[in-house]
Amino acid sequence: MIGIIGAMEEEVAALKEAMEVQETIERASMVFLRGELCGKDVVIVRSGIGKVNAGICTQILADRFGVDRLINTGIAGSLDAKIDIGDIVISTDALHHDMDATEFGYPVGQVPRMETLSFPADEELVKKAVKASEKVNPDIHTFTGRIASGDQFIASREVKEKIIQNFHPLCVEMEGAGIAHAASLNQISYVIIRAISDKADNSAHVDYPTFERQAIAHSVRLVKELLTLI
Repeated sequence: MIGIIGAMEEEVAALKEAMEVQETIERASMVFLRGELCGKDVVIVRSGIGKVNAGICTQILADRFGVDRLINTGIAGSLDAKIDIGDIVISTDALHHDMDATEFGYPVGQVPRMETLSFPADEELVKKAVKASEKVNPDIHTFTGRIASGDQFIASREVKEKIIQNFHPLCVEMEGAGIAHAASLNQISYVIIRAISDKADNSAHVDYPTFERQAIAHSVRLVKELLTLI
């Protein structure tokens, strides 16, 4: 079973419309649609925004539906000058940029008493996601790299530069590390797919509404094609 998570309804609405729904279940104020999409058994859900919602959603997918693979689709802000609005970033790993226990000797970003700073994505899912993106989104560029997550919408250049300095990620968003963290604890393979909707700087309030729809369309095409490869 494959779980597909989007933080916002806009990020999963087109996937829900394309699937054959067999069961609808509500847990923790989240509506899980189980059925078939592109020939695969899937559960699609809107988690809500933020790492806590994302982590709870992932745990429900593990406990209630027994998913063994997770795809998180959505949008993000670019942290690399070469990544333009509309481009795709596919995770190699994800981490919490707003975790700070340096006072106790941990590197910034590492959750205390955990052995890892970041949570690696499944290499096979990453390769297939890249292949899918290059096929269905030939007009844009696809990148692989680290994704940084925090419970903040990054619109400050100063905050952006600090995240880049600490972690060198390709993009920043608000759910991926919560999903990756929960997937790691449950030994579930995962990949995060992010379409770039803004530059995560002082222009974010201008870029975001303009490019959100375009970015989501790229992600939806990618996820559908990825499902055919799994």
